[in-house]
Amino acid sequence: MSTLEPERGTGTGTLVEPTPQVSHGDGDHERFAHYVQKDKIMASALDGTPVVALCGKVWVPGRDPKKYPVCPMCKEIYDSMGSGGEGKGGDK
Repeated sequence: MSTLEPERGTGTGTLVEPTPQVSHGDGDHERFAHYVQKDKIMASALDGTPVVALCGKVWVPGRDPKKYPVCPMCKEIYDSMGSGGEGKGGDK
């Protein structure tokens, strides 16, 4: 009489962990200058912490924003804030 044992290694799967949405220079968001609060840009320049643009992009600034067109989503959000909005006066 023989007993069947499950083969080792069968029924295994691959665990896929989600990757964070932190930008390192690739993608469409890199082709735009984004609106961020000035104090956040200064803090990032001093200690390297990531900033969050109005459109939601998270990254550590390192490029000259004057070389890129303004992100349409950031511009739309910025314009909708009107005068006196919290982000008004932010920088690209």
